[in-house]
Amino acid sequence: MERDRDEDGRARSSRPRDALGRPLPPGSEGVERIPDDLDLPPAETLTYAQDLLDRGLAFNAHEVLEAAWKNGPQSERELWQGLAQLAVGITHIQRGNVKGALTLLRRAELRLANEGEAPPHQIDGPGLVLFAAGISAKLEHGDEIDLTQLRPRLEVVRNVQSPDSGPG
Repeated sequence: MERDRDEDGRARSSRPRDALGRPLPPGSEGVERIPDDLDLPPAETLTYAQDLLDRGLAFNAHEVLEAAWKNGPQSERELWQGLAQLAVGITHIQRGNVKGALTLLRRAELRLANEGEAPPHQIDGPGLVLFAAGISAKLEHGDEIDLTQLRPRLEVVRNVQSPDSGPG
């Protein structure tokens, strides 16, 4: 069987995939694929990845974040790689692969912790480190993970006051 290849000869799979990123038989209907050449500004990347995470599509969120990692500036590669690894860790949980999840969540935790208290693009580095550590601890203790808990907020949520909400 001949593999799909891109213009540079790298292997690519045009097979449809399920919501967890697993290949489906040719001709099956899968979830929408993330384009191989995706290149978005950071704010759009985060919005797109957050939407996918919120819909339980962590594998697709990983592909969006991986594109930012590969296309972004060298100074931000560790950050984007950590975010992509977080999404892959969630994917492993969704697939029931605890060992793989722990490996990727730990890598994500380390990379994101190295970014300090205020990573660029309003990314909630400290919150994501706590999320990864908390989910890892639950997995290590054999606790069941509610899949709705696997929707971390990628960006800092700010308290926005309306002009009417001031003291008075």
